Amino acid sequence: MNRDDFPILDSGIIYFDNGATTLKPKCLVDKTYEYYLNYSANAHRGDYDLSLKVDEMYENTRMLVKDFINAKMTSEIVFTNNTTDSLNKIVFGYFRHHLKKGDEVLLTKAEHASNILPWFELKDEIGLEISYVDLDDDYKVSLDNVRNKITSKTKVISMAYITNVVGDIRPIKEIIELAHENGILVVVDGAQSVAHMKMDVTSLDVDFLAFSAHKMLGPTGVGVLYGKKDLLEQMKPIVFGGGMNATFTYDGNREYSSLPARLEAGTPNIAGVIAFGEVIKYLNKIKMEEIHMYEKALRAYAIYKLKQNPNLIIYNEHSESGIIALNYKDIFAEDLAIYLNKYHICVRAGSHCAKMLKDELGIKNTVRISLYFYNTKEEIDTLAKVLENPNIINEIL
Repeated sequence: MNRDDFPILDSGIIYFDNGATTLKPKCLVDKTYEYYLNYSANAHRGDYDLSLKVDEMYENTRMLVKDFINAKMTSEIVFTNNTTDSLNKIVFGYFRHHLKKGDEVLLTKAEHASNILPWFELKDEIGLEISYVDLDDDYKVSLDNVRNKITSKTKVISMAYITNVVGDIRPIKEIIELAHENGILVVVDGAQSVAHMKMDVTSLDVDFLAFSAHKMLGPTGVGVLYGKKDLLEQMKPIVFGGGMNATFTYDGNREYSSLPARLEAGTPNIAGVIAFGEVIKYLNKIKMEEIHMYEKALRAYAIYKLKQNPNLIIYNEHSESGIIALNYKDIFAEDLAIYLNKYHICVRAGSHCAKMLKDELGIKNTVRISLYFYNTKEEIDTLAKVLENPNIINEIL
């Protein structure tokens, strides 16, 4: 699907590392090039035509993001550096000031480090309690397991919509409904979901959402923090400087700007944000529903092919996303990834920044295959054939 838009594929690689970052279409490169050559002014700093053009295009991307996730207003869209940056702003800009000692945060052991470490830091700082929702036999999160973990102390549930190793799609809408019935706020890590399925924050009633442009065909260095307007109004900046203040005086008096500028200090990745808008238009043309259905079919085909190899251990056969975690018997995950690289097949090996998941899987490192809409059945056939090589162990050794 749309493979001609990705020149890097002409090199002959098979790219199965989309969970780490996606490939970039020509429209992203063209828009970035256009900015730097034709109107490379700062944003929200000048009163001349060139700068005003940048302002218009920058804010147009904010509008595109708002519509893409169906937020109610553009002031609910804050540009950040990435998902990690967004989650840190949520934890330290909002929850640092709204939680107290003994309050409980619910996480899972399948979460990415970016949705674990900030909470650990806040725990040390103010004395939070952290509990983990149990995973079922398929390493998934069920609504019942969330319900069983909620206590009178639970104030926050923070979890990925789709996890980056197991690849399970959580019942986020139902979890949010349950949470709100109990006065609990929900933080959604959308790094692996926003690029792969339709995201509607209004329908889901999401409190906070974090995601990155680079995992959805966009540039690195651009992220999005979505929050309900009333929650963002209570969020304190954790970065201070240019662009986020209305005025300040020598004696320390200061007034900060309204949303979203208050949370966007400093010169941002202007070219990246503008080009990200072009990527959103591109995804809208393809349609997120089409991407999701294509990936589901492709994953089913991949599981069918890979299960024919008795030496492969598939850890998440029944997950719904385009992420497959596996190992080859008696071969270390990194060694298998290096072997696949000989055939120009790009995969990820390791703990994938989900270092507590080993408690559930019983193994620390896996090989991750993560699919996107430009992957094909033919590429999966090649992967399966390379993994069926009877001399694979000798080649690795």
